[in-house]
Amino acid sequence: MRVLFWSGTFWPQIGGVEVLAAKFLPALRERGYEYAVVAPKNHPDLPDEDSYNGISVHRFSFYNDLNRNGLDHVMDTRQKLSNLKRSFAPNLIHVNAVGVENFFHVSTASAHRSPVLVTLHGKWKSRADAIVGQTLHSADWVVGCSAAILEQGRRLAPEIVCRSSVIYNGVEASSLSPGPMPFDSPRLLCLGRLAPEKGFDLAVAAFGRIVQLFPRTRLTIAGDGPVRGELERQAAEQGIGHAVEFTGWIDPEQVPALINRATLVVMPSRDDSLPLVALEAARMARPVVATCVGGLPEVIVHQQTGLLVENEDSGGLAEAVTFLLDHPERAVSMGKAAQRRAEAVFSWENHVNAYDALYKQLIKRPEVGC
Repeated sequence: MRVLFWSGTFWPQIGGVEVLAAKFLPALRERGYEYAVVAPKNHPDLPDEDSYNGISVHRFSFYNDLNRNGLDHVMDTRQKLSNLKRSFAPNLIHVNAVGVENFFHVSTASAHRSPVLVTLHGKWKSRADAIVGQTLHSADWVVGCSAAILEQGRRLAPEIVCRSSVIYNGVEASSLSPGPMPFDSPRLLCLGRLAPEKGFDLAVAAFGRIVQLFPRTRLTIAGDGPVRGELERQAAEQGIGHAVEFTGWIDPEQVPALINRATLVVMPSRDDSLPLVALEAARMARPVVATCVGGLPEVIVHQQTGLLVENEDSGGLAEAVTFLLDHPERAVSMGKAAQRRAEAVFSWENHVNAYDALYKQLIKRPEVGC
């Protein structure tokens, strides 16, 4: 069975969606699916045709075509995509994340008729509402990686309510066993792309208060992105630069070990659909202190597997972290509860099995909804 996997972002870029896709495609291929990937060409040095672990990757300059290159380039891209759809002849098209580039999927729908599955990850820009709404309207099924992001999709296209569902992201169990949580010299961890929506500036602001009460505490900010310089300046201006470590980009394979060295994971996100970091922290029996936004409350059960605070509340963030550092036994208990819940609800096997079943259902009988 052939699946055209239309991804809003893909390897070699690294982020939650990319890491998930990089593991998801080989896992489903082992179950008999043949994949071809369509992805944006986000860097001029990337080849138009590529291969990822034996899976063909086809990159297109969607954004340039729509914003700068003009009608001739748009028509050329549409023709190439139509040819790809006809030649690959997929039994299913899986649109993984949505955005303005979906214009090219919708406008080439007649090239090859097949069931369409759309997965919602993250927040799309409001200027894409029209094309995203059309993409959802034309889909045979819509999946949200969290109930929060699915609700956004249902508000935009209410007709999908009876042909949509939640399939939570999943993470594989690490071969590394969770180690003891350090409290003598506590280490707080922020992990992810250094971008405004991750709210790491709130963590730095909160840490200025935390380190006054727990002087041996250190904050690790792992990842890279456009606001790294701003965060470094913020830490220096607050006089805590000596206690804040910026690691830069971290290989996904090293993430469990990094979490294992931490006491707590801090996620002060301004928007997050269902971040893998929260699941990876739970797998390593670490409680998470996070803002109550997006899908985070679906991962973190307040006062059971971690603590939730209001959005933009650095004071509340500091109080929550301070409480757990003051009550190590509660932190350890929450971490263990988070691990048990991750195994039951957010396992990799659950994730793959759910998509495998949905693929089969759509390929066999596309009209399974309303």
